[in-house]
Parts: sequence; structure tokens; C-alpha cells
Amino acid sequence: MERTEDTTILITGATDGLGEKVATDLARGGMTLLLHGRNPEKGRRVLAGIRETTGNERLHYLNADLASLDEVRRLAAEVSGSRPRLDVLINNAGLGAGSRPAQRETSTDGFELRWGVNYLAPFLLTRLLLPLLRATAEKAGESRIVNVASVAQRSIDFDDVMLERSYDGMRAYSQSKLALVMLTFDLAEQLAGTGVTATALHPASLMDTRMVREWFGTPRTTVEEGARHVELLAVSKELAGVNGIYFDQDKPSRVQEQAYDEDSRRRLRELSLRWTGLG
Repeated sequence: MERTEDTTILITGATDGLGEKVATDLARGGMTLLLHGRNPEKGRRVLAGIRETTGNERLHYLNADLASLDEVRRLAAEVSGSRPRLDVLINNAGLGAGSRPAQRETSTDGFELRWGVNYLAPFLLTRLLLPLLRATAEKAGESRIVNVASVAQRSIDFDDVMLERSYDGMRAYSQSKLALVMLTFDLAEQLAGTGVTATALHPASLMDTRMVREWFGTPRTTVEEGARHVELLAVSKELAGVNGIYFDQDKPSRVQEQAYDEDSRRRLRELSLRWTGLG
């Protein structure tokens, strides 16, 4: 990817942990960065810190609570209405199992919370931004969608997607991340030949983030390690044209088998279109 000042990258969940590190690293390249968060005060503080650290003045903060599909729609409209191009969309924001993993929570729209934030929000945001991503690819030669998934994956029970009968926070997290990979495979097929690519990755195991400390106590890797792998998929020239691949860090890898089942992906796609009002 040719990195210029006009190269525009949207990073969700950019005010903490992995997202903040990716934003800081990419800001050093002088590109235009759209940093998403859900706390305006924290967002402005993080943006100011990255600007001071990197000297990049082409940074913009966008606020939205991804637990609300209306706010996801507003975020997409704000990006589409204010930006002439979008070269990279990094769907990074997400929730872990939570500090009380036995307690089921719901989103503003009534969906299981991890499903809503980790999967439905990027599903809707990505599809609403596809016209801008495709227009950018037509002019610049390519654009990219990078979905931050996880090696923790559980198959989806289509009879109880929202886990109303039997809830466990880790299961909720794991099935939402598999769904994100299934979305990646769907997008790759849909966008083949357009110049827009879609990839997903597990950036690193048990990074030093608030999510990991909340779950496991002691991290095993750093956000620097995970950020490096996200950045490769986002801007590396060597990965231009790579489409529909799931990476375990920097190595192509297989995921849970349900992701390769076309009928399961179709069922997920049809449900998601209905839930988000797109179908």
C-alpha cells in the first residue's frame, strides 16, 4: 500500500490497549487516522497524546457506543459524509468475557452484548462503509478491511445464538469472534476483483490489555507484538491483494470448521442482515 498523507485509516477501539498502540504506530507514518472510541473525554486525551508523541496533525476522534446499532449507523454516516476516501478499516473494538462471566448482558438493541459489540457492530459498520471502500479502491488501486478476531473460537448454535438458555461469557466472546471470521470470508467472496480485500487475524495471545487482566490476571504477551501483526495486514505492501485469509499472528491458519460451511455462513448472513435492518 502506498502510504501518503491522504491515506485514511479508521480504527475502532483506538483509545485503549491494542487499538491505541496500532493508532500510535500508524500515526508515525503521517497518514490520516480516524480514531474511534466511546468516551469523548478519554478520546480527546488519547488523541492529544498520540499527536504529541508522533507529531501527526492528521488525527480525528469519532465517538460512538458500538452497543447501539443507531450509533454505528451514525458513525458510518459521519465517516462517509466527511471523508473522500477510506483506505483501511480496522475492526478492532471488542468486549471480553467480562468481570462477571456468568452474568448475561444485552446491548441497547436487546442483543447479547458481546455478540452485539464484537460482531453485529462491525458487520453493520463494514457494510455501510463498503461504498466508500470500493470507491477508494477504484481510485487508489486497493482498500482493506482487517478484522481483529481471536484464536478463541466456538461454533454458533443457531437455535440459541443469543445464549438465552445457557450463558457463559467466554462462550459468548468465542462465538462472536468466529462470527467475525465468517463475515471476513463472506466479504472476501463478495468483494473479489473489486480491489477491496478482507482479512482476519488473531494478533497475539493474552496481550497486556485491560480485557486480559480482567479475565486472566497475568498477560503473556505485549500489545506491541499484537499491533505489529495488525499493522502488517493493514498497510504492508507485501500483503497487497491478500483476501479471505485468517492469520494466526503472521501465519495463514485454519479456524473452527463451521466457518467453512457455506450453509452456516448463509444462515448467519441472513440473520445479521435482518437484525441490522439491511435485509
